[in-house]
Amino acid sequence: MTNAAGTVTIADPEAMHAFGARVAAQLRAGDVLVLTGELGAGKTTFTRGLGEALGVRGAVTSPTFVLARTHPREAGPPLVHVDAYRLADAAELDDLDLDLAASITVIEWGAGLVEAICDDWLELVIERPVGGAGAADPDADVSEPRTVRFRAVGSRGAELLGAIA
Repeated sequence: MTNAAGTVTIADPEAMHAFGARVAAQLRAGDVLVLTGELGAGKTTFTRGLGEALGVRGAVTSPTFVLARTHPREAGPPLVHVDAYRLADAAELDDLDLDLAASITVIEWGAGLVEAICDDWLELVIERPVGGAGAADPDADVSEPRTVRFRAVGSRGAELLGAIA
């Protein structure tokens, strides 16, 4: 199992959106991204950029209350966007019956759970400044830089990391 790491700095929400689009160009069916970061860090902004670049139908919104949303595309594998925040354990993630092999899957809050359902993924840990302007209101549209740390697991995760970091 390959375990590699790297970091990038993202200036603002527009740059996070653009970064998602850049990552989308590297993705194919079977790819799994795990997004980690506190509320307001930019996980959904990243996924929105990724989805738009992939050409998904409909708006990409947080799947908090539905747990998982499938976004079909005109051509290519669908984007599956999962919010695992309310899941108690990996068995609940597995119960979602995700078709990882046929989809591009983004799992928010999936660290510590994804290991039970796949062997290859790229984790993006999005950090925002501690005590920054968005600390009091995590939903505020704050244009502060984010640091994105990567952790690649498996050969495909390492390949993705090499292509985007």
